[in-house]
Amino acid sequence: MAVRLIYETHSLTVDNETGIATGWLPGELSQAGRELAVELGVRRRDVDVVYASDLRRAVQTAEVAFSDKQFRDEQSIRLDPRLRECDYGIYNGRPVTEVARLRRRFVDVPWPGGQSYRQVVAETAAFLEEVMDRWQGCSVLVISHSANRWALQNLLEGAELAELVDAPFAWQPGWEYTLA
Repeated sequence: MAVRLIYETHSLTVDNETGIATGWLPGELSQAGRELAVELGVRRRDVDVVYASDLRRAVQTAEVAFSDKQFRDEQSIRLDPRLRECDYGIYNGRPVTEVARLRRRFVDVPWPGGQSYRQVVAETAAFLEEVMDRWQGCSVLVISHSANRWALQNLLEGAELAELVDAPFAWQPGWEYTLA
């Protein structure tokens, strides 16, 4: 049996609105982000389980979206550090414009004091293996970050990571994959 994997980014944050690349800093949903999280919860009521990055902005998104939902195994939202945004090291909290122009340098080499995008791909791959083992025949929602979306595109679609990190991130209300 296959797993229906649904990927959504965390909702809009104060940092997103002010042009800050949060990285491994916690972040905080903005008012607009809270409203988007409510919409996410309505849009994805049919999932069996929700996994989220353990960074605050993803946790807040999941909590706002699904605070009243009973899940298949009655466990609350599952937080997983393997779903974290790329750690920009000394660049966490710097302007997005500064971080964006440096991304390609850190596909295989870690950010100073941080990690590489390839390391994010490896963490995401390990997460997917676990999901495949545990959730056959189920719908799994993942709430995470842009680096994890790129990791999924690399792992499941064969897209080149260097190209992904250089392209603008185009938000949409979720992406769906079938893991077989």
